[in-house]
Amino acid sequence: MAAKEMPRTQAGSSSAARLNPVPLADSPWHRAARRFIRHRPALFGAITILFLLLVAVLAPVLAPYDPNDVNSDRRYQSPDSQNLFGTDKAGRDLLSRLIYGTRVSMSVGIVAVSIQVGIGFIMGALSGYLGGKVDMAIMRFTDVMMTFPTFVLALILVGVLGPSILNVILALSLFTWPGLARLIRGQVLSLREYEFILAARAVGVGHLRMLGQHIFPNLIGPLMVAATLGMAGAILAETGLSFLGLGVRPPTATWGTLIRDARYIFTLSEMPWLWLPPGLSISLAVLSINFIGDGLRDAFDVRGRVLD
Repeated sequence: MAAKEMPRTQAGSSSAARLNPVPLADSPWHRAARRFIRHRPALFGAITILFLLLVAVLAPVLAPYDPNDVNSDRRYQSPDSQNLFGTDKAGRDLLSRLIYGTRVSMSVGIVAVSIQVGIGFIMGALSGYLGGKVDMAIMRFTDVMMTFPTFVLALILVGVLGPSILNVILALSLFTWPGLARLIRGQVLSLREYEFILAARAVGVGHLRMLGQHIFPNLIGPLMVAATLGMAGAILAETGLSFLGLGVRPPTATWGTLIRDARYIFTLSEMPWLWLPPGLSISLAVLSINFIGDGLRDAFDVRGRVLD
C-alpha cells in the first residue's frame, strides 16, 4: 500500500510546485530594485534626475519666454514678478534660459555617455573574450589613449572642428571610453572561467551569441554604474567647454554658458542671480547622478549580504 501511494505523493508535490512557482519578487532584479529603493540618497538622486529630464522634455511648455528674446530695456534686472530669476546683459529671461539649458546639458550627458559605454563595452568585451593578440592590441591602444588628458583632447578636437553640440558630444565620447574598456575586460576575463560559459563553449555556441546571451547580461550592473558616473563627468566637461567658449554656440543656452556670462567680478559680487541658479543646477545634477551610481553599485554588489 505504501508503495502504491508513493507516486501519488510525488505527483502531488510536483503539481504543487507547478501551482506555486518561485515568486518573481525573489529574482535578482527585484532584489536589486529593493536595495536601490532602500538607498535613500540614490532614491533622492533618481527623483531629481527624473525631474530634470521632465524639465528638459517640457522646456517649450515650462519656459515663460523665448530664451533668446532680447529686451534691452530690462538688462541686468534682479528677480521680480515679471522675470522670476532676473535677466542677463541682453535682457533675456534667465529662468527660460536655465530651463532650455537643462535640455542641452542633459542631452549632451545622455548621448555622450551612451556612445562612451558602447565603445567601452565593445573594446573591453572583445579584448577579454578573444584574448591573445587581439587583447594585446586593444589594451596597448587603450593604454596609449589613457596617457593623454581627456579634457585636453576634447579641447583640441572642439577647437579644430569648431564649437557645436555635435562636436562636444564627439569630444566627450571618443576620449572617455578607455577606463570603461579596462573594467569590462576584467569582468569578461573573470566570466570566461565560469562553468556556464565553459558549458556553452562545449555545445558550440557562437561568439556573437556567447557575447549577447551569456556575457552581456552579467555586465549590466557594472555598465549601469559606469554610465551614471560617466554622465556626471560629461555634464561637468560640457560645462567646462562652454565656459571656455568651446561648447555649444551662442546664443544657445547651457548651464556652462550661463555661468560664462556671469564670470566678471562685478556680476559675481553684485548679481548672484546670474550664476547661482546654473551653479546649483550643475551641483544638484552631478550630486544626484553620483548618488544613483552609489545606489546601483550597492544594489548589484551582493557579496557579503545575507539578504534584504
